[in-house]
Amino acid sequence: MGECEALRLIRHRNLIRIWTCCSTIDYNGNDFKALVFDYMPNGNLHRWLHPEIDEHGPLSPLSLTQRLNITIDSADALYYLHHHCQPSVIHCDLKPSNILLGEDLSACVGDFGLAKLLPDPISRSLIESESSIGIRGSIGYVPPEYGEGGPVSAAGDVYSFGVLLLEIFTGRNPTEYMFKDGVTLHNFVEVSYPMHVMDIIDPILAPVAVMKSDAFNKVFECLASIIEVGLGCSKRSPLERMSMKDVAIQLHKIRDVYLG
Repeated sequence: MGECEALRLIRHRNLIRIWTCCSTIDYNGNDFKALVFDYMPNGNLHRWLHPEIDEHGPLSPLSLTQRLNITIDSADALYYLHHHCQPSVIHCDLKPSNILLGEDLSACVGDFGLAKLLPDPISRSLIESESSIGIRGSIGYVPPEYGEGGPVSAAGDVYSFGVLLLEIFTGRNPTEYMFKDGVTLHNFVEVSYPMHVMDIIDPILAPVAVMKSDAFNKVFECLASIIEVGLGCSKRSPLERMSMKDVAIQLHKIRDVYLG
């Protein structure tokens, strides 16, 4: 029902499209409710970032351009939810498994089961009171303030997006064993930024041994700019994070420069 409440208000090329819904009784006499979405033939982003051999065989690694396109599609979706919906929609569970990929690897944000609609300031106390009931989101992607009882906000989605972006370009899952005792994916990346950024990105993206100087510089500048956005989104303080409007604008500029 939460997904229905959120999805009835939104329509965007990078948000999963709902076709219809079903409400009936199953063979055991229990209520059965379902939503029917577009089929996304390339599954979710998690399968591509952390591939495992299954019955379909291993997936091909995503290129830098493909990852950048997926990142921009996701950013455009959040920008729309935060800045062009009335009321604003907060996704609350952005992570690779909720980014679905079409035939051409275009990305759609899905799973609005935890989404919240931000009301006007008069009703905002409702969200603040609900925030203490339970943490919304998934481990590794939940902003620190949610764990401290803070209210659901657009800045929380921005944090999750920042972690997602860093994961896409480093290949590191934020729940890996190395991220514990205060060490996060943000910290791991920050200590290498900007001069040693090539040391922490997914090796598939930087075959430096066969790159000419100009090609290497082009890739380095692109990745450094992308990582800067990811770090700007995943800062601990919500007040220091970028807005999704600025994120989307910046990522489009980075792609334009990279593709020349």
